[in-house]
Amino acid sequence: MKAIVYHKKDPSDKLIYCDVEKPRPNDNEVLIKIVCASLNAADYRSMKMGITPKKKIFGSAIAGKIESVGKNIQQFKPGDEVLGDLSDFGFGGLAEYALAPEKALVLKPAKILFEEAVTLPVAATTALKALRDKGNIQKELKMLIVGAAGGVGTFAVQLAKYYGTIITAVCGTKNMEQARALGADHVIDYTKEDFTKSNERYDLIVAINGTYPLLGYRKILSSNGIYVMVGGGLLQVMKSIFFGWLLSFGKKKMRYLSAKANQKDLDFVVKLLENHKIKPVIEKRYSLDRTAEAMDYLSEGHAQGKVIITVEG
Repeated sequence: MKAIVYHKKDPSDKLIYCDVEKPRPNDNEVLIKIVCASLNAADYRSMKMGITPKKKIFGSAIAGKIESVGKNIQQFKPGDEVLGDLSDFGFGGLAEYALAPEKALVLKPAKILFEEAVTLPVAATTALKALRDKGNIQKELKMLIVGAAGGVGTFAVQLAKYYGTIITAVCGTKNMEQARALGADHVIDYTKEDFTKSNERYDLIVAINGTYPLLGYRKILSSNGIYVMVGGGLLQVMKSIFFGWLLSFGKKKMRYLSAKANQKDLDFVVKLLENHKIKPVIEKRYSLDRTAEAMDYLSEGHAQGKVIITVEG
């Protein structure tokens, strides 16, 4: 089969489109014929940190058709259309076929396109965890979403609207109209305004790959507000975990989200998409052989939604 193989020691061309052996499922796995995958920050950040995935193939968010199943599989059968998150199960999605355990997958509703479905694993579920699990989101909260234009950010805005919050989105000039269209009540252009110096106070702040100082975020929290950082480089993560703990005194809380694959959460956001409560924002599509180009684009940090890799067709 064709796959994108990661060569850690090759500085010039680390992602190689080549032939590899087609995988075989064990008793507790299914074999998926990949229709499409979507790229996430976890992919290129893992590369930067020199992390090598199982079988040297990245790709966590996948959608496709089950070709065969192990003898212990109960939830799925050959022919089922599925989507899933492989980030906790060795990656492997940037290929024509991939293996997954049952708990990584959910069924794709027939009326949802594969490329719509593949935007949900990682991006939508991470946004959900940040708002609901770490942020204790409630109706009518004043909420600030920093980094509202990317994959996680576009879903965060829509989920915040679903939960009934008053949303201020922070993004660049070219993404302001998109943020409003997705449900933001107010939009701040970070190229023209430093929101950390305003007199506004927010009950919940979700910062996606946020680069502003933690003290700045803490200053604009309400007296019992919660700050949640999502993603970021290794240094950002370490600062958020260590200094966030130190700054969580009084009733203000500074938290970091390390998202994990969760079947129930994935099924929840699938139902929201199916019922038109959220929608994917897809900016670019690339064929599998152009994955390296797609990864370079995503790593620049200016994507206006999801970047899709089309594998089949």
